[in-house]
Amino acid sequence: MLGNKKVMGDNILYYMNLHGIDRRDFAKAIGVPYSSLTDWINGNTYPRIDRIQMMADYFHIEKSDLVEARNLSKKTQARRIPVLGRVAAGVPLEMVEEVIDWEEVSEAVAASGAIFALQIHGSSMEPRILDGDVVIIHQQDDAESGDVVIASVNGDDATCKRLRKYKEGIELIPLNPSFAPMFFSNQDIAEKPVRILGKVIELRGKF
Repeated sequence: MLGNKKVMGDNILYYMNLHGIDRRDFAKAIGVPYSSLTDWINGNTYPRIDRIQMMADYFHIEKSDLVEARNLSKKTQARRIPVLGRVAAGVPLEMVEEVIDWEEVSEAVAASGAIFALQIHGSSMEPRILDGDVVIIHQQDDAESGDVVIASVNGDDATCKRLRKYKEGIELIPLNPSFAPMFFSNQDIAEKPVRILGKVIELRGKF
């Protein structure tokens, strides 16, 4: 497949920055050598169509958003969404539903369902998600084992953790090994209650 290598490189870099992911993490996520990704970003080589699809799937966009210049692609028109309240990434804190900032998401992401953003406070999701980072959430009441989710505990507390499902319950797992996982039995889930509020689909790293 032929294409404009510079446009491709600029678009890859744009979406990496949008998601707050660095080159090494992104290369690992899509299963390509770091050197290959660097060549694509620098416009030295052009990725195969299957690699373009893999990147598009990762970013939740269309292949055209990577292939075409952004000002020519309707899919890359941004939509502003509010950053609501604060979510703990350590000890759960009460979620305050107030607009503290604004973020932009692509039309493709906005069209995928109810989308909201929350700011992370705490260190339990380090080193991947840092204190002050913003996560973009797809609102849903369930998720797959291994997904990073926002969960409500006791009805009014929200926490960002990796979800692990078991027959007898669920576990909310921090990425930081200094923090202990939180296990909830099926009875806990019903009685506390414990609810999945949404799945993290993007990370906006703050520097």
